[in-house]
Amino acid sequence: MHEVKKVLIVGGGIGGLCAAIALRREGVQVDLVELKSEWTVYGVGIIQQSNVVREMARLGVLDTYLKAGYAFEDVCIYNLQGNQLARIPGQRLAGPDYPANMGVSRLALHQVLSESAMDLGAHIRLGTTVERLEQDAAGVDIEFTDGSKGRYDLVVGADGIYSKIRQMLFGDQYTPRFTGQAVWRYNFPRHPSIDHLASYQGVDGNAGLVPLGENLMYMFSTSHEPDNPWMDPNKLAELMRDRIKNIGGLVGELRDQITDNSQVVYKPMEVLFVNEPWFHGRVILIGDAAHATTPHLGQGAGMAIEDAIVLSDEVRGADSIEIKLGRFMQRRFDRCKYIAEQSVLAGEKEMAHDHAFDRVGMVKEMLKLTAQPI
Repeated sequence: MHEVKKVLIVGGGIGGLCAAIALRREGVQVDLVELKSEWTVYGVGIIQQSNVVREMARLGVLDTYLKAGYAFEDVCIYNLQGNQLARIPGQRLAGPDYPANMGVSRLALHQVLSESAMDLGAHIRLGTTVERLEQDAAGVDIEFTDGSKGRYDLVVGADGIYSKIRQMLFGDQYTPRFTGQAVWRYNFPRHPSIDHLASYQGVDGNAGLVPLGENLMYMFSTSHEPDNPWMDPNKLAELMRDRIKNIGGLVGELRDQITDNSQVVYKPMEVLFVNEPWFHGRVILIGDAAHATTPHLGQGAGMAIEDAIVLSDEVRGADSIEIKLGRFMQRRFDRCKYIAEQSVLAGEKEMAHDHAFDRVGMVKEMLKLTAQPI
């Protein structure tokens, strides 16, 4: 028999927590370790598109999740003067009674997922990660950084773009690459008109406004930052205002309200894609550990969530672990590679100031693909 009864998840981010929830619902014993001693959450908010809403229903957390954020239907594309170019209707993939899309703060999402994982019986340890691992045909022996040990049927590396588990599997073969861009984010009270995802696009800049709650929204903007310069934390508000100086409409009205340096979240964009099976033996990578991408299509977290659910599907039954993980790769590789490549392409077109780039067409194509079952 090749049943998977006990799993170690390394990393307590979105992908790791969703894997814990999905595996516990399959009756699998789950240990999750997170390197951070305090479970802090980086970032402002996150866009969760229709495929993610569908998968939250499959995880069994949809109602709690919907209460934590702001549900909306459509995506609107505007030019830099604030004139609407296109409205892309949302798809209610979770069913007619549920919304198409969600905006949610990262902290609120983390609370929903972590509380759900613990309520379902996942055993979570903070301030600990894997020191070393050895595997044989029947399992994986783990020594943790706190000196404790364990043996597992499967180890899931969900420890992000700088994954220690990936380094254990592949050495230095895969390392993050700076794309030449960075993303800026800032919170505001929600404007009444922002009941949808508003994306402002043009060759001289870009920005987006995303509702997160009845009284909260956030702005994001991507910018070309050659050579990945250090940004003075005491000037972040000024620098963000400068990056969106060519944008009018509501973004232009909000620009002067970006004044608190400590509330500007600045992050250089780094990408990585493991272009071969994401597992060796009984150790597999999911999420950013395997396919970290840019936020241009809003699907980075979505792909990690889908990974978690597909993994829980495929560990069922008595097939060998190689067959199970091979089926996982068949369902995930091409879909994740498409998102990764298209997201990077969108950034390259922005940096090139490509007037012919069809951003609306790219978004529609992505939505069509992600609407397909996983």
